[in-house]
Amino acid sequence: METAKKRMLSGNKAMAEAISQEMKRDPNVFVLGEDIGVYGGIFGSTQGLMETYGPDRVLDTPISETAFIGAAIGAAAEGMRPIAELMFVDFFGVCMDQIYNHMAKIPYMSGGNVRLPMVLMTAVGGGYNDAAQHSQTLYATFAHMPGMKVVAPSTPYDLKGMMTSAIRDDNPVVFMFHKSLQGLGWMDQLDESVGSVPEEAYTVPLNEAKVVREGKDVTIVGIQMMTHYAVKAAEKLAEEGIEAEVIDLRSLAPIDKKTILASLKKTHRLLVVDEDYLSYGMTAEIAAIAAEEALYDLEAPVRRLALPDVPIPYSSPLEDFVIPGAEQIYEEVKKLLDEN
Repeated sequence: METAKKRMLSGNKAMAEAISQEMKRDPNVFVLGEDIGVYGGIFGSTQGLMETYGPDRVLDTPISETAFIGAAIGAAAEGMRPIAELMFVDFFGVCMDQIYNHMAKIPYMSGGNVRLPMVLMTAVGGGYNDAAQHSQTLYATFAHMPGMKVVAPSTPYDLKGMMTSAIRDDNPVVFMFHKSLQGLGWMDQLDESVGSVPEEAYTVPLNEAKVVREGKDVTIVGIQMMTHYAVKAAEKLAEEGIEAEVIDLRSLAPIDKKTILASLKKTHRLLVVDEDYLSYGMTAEIAAIAAEEALYDLEAPVRRLALPDVPIPYSSPLEDFVIPGAEQIYEEVKKLLDEN
């Protein structure tokens, strides 16, 4: 079989390519949001779309999240496939009525007679000193509420494939992309923000976690930046003869229990790492899954590492202190392995 041609793309270019290919394939796909047209999106996720498809399909909107998300909901109800960008996930407060009381509930309340095939994409994550109102992930806030699929890809390959899947899905999808993984020139570019991406369109499932590193001694479950930090920690642990299995969750709703439980049967220890807040979050959900469905596979209590329950600081040293990194993950695994 001929190998598909691949090349290296940054996260934002992988996203923009997925959107462009779907707009070309399906005339019902269009994009709307603040600065997504001429500017190409604050985080580059719509670069080049205005030049290709024009202002009728790439709509720069006024600064009114309630209005343009509501417009996307109405368009989806009428059979179109809108992609609306909520510039920062932190801005959810001004438009949560549209997101949760309408986007998430209309298909259910209509008995399935009204479909809402729409994508709400939004930027998440800290790491570049944008302070308390622009640095959250809020994964659990959206995953907690039924009626929406919630995904958070960690690589350019998955950003393209999962965006394609999200656009084609007949359900509302919240697509959370991490700012640090977009590969933008005005931010500190990470190696992880660039990866091999096929030119042709392809899909990645919206309901499957991925084992990104196999191991036998401990399972580390993370998402987005925490997955990449977990891999770095696992490499350091390997130097000491400790083999950590790292799982990239990728999808928050639905959550892939099968992959997590299969890993625990092998490693018997679990550390969950999250860039969201500790209380009532993703770490607690996965710990509960382990307790309810894999208790007798565990040889030590589950450990959790996440943001403390404080607003994210602007100060660089303080931000580094509250957001978990590779060294903290390494230390938590060592503590976990010391427990009987």
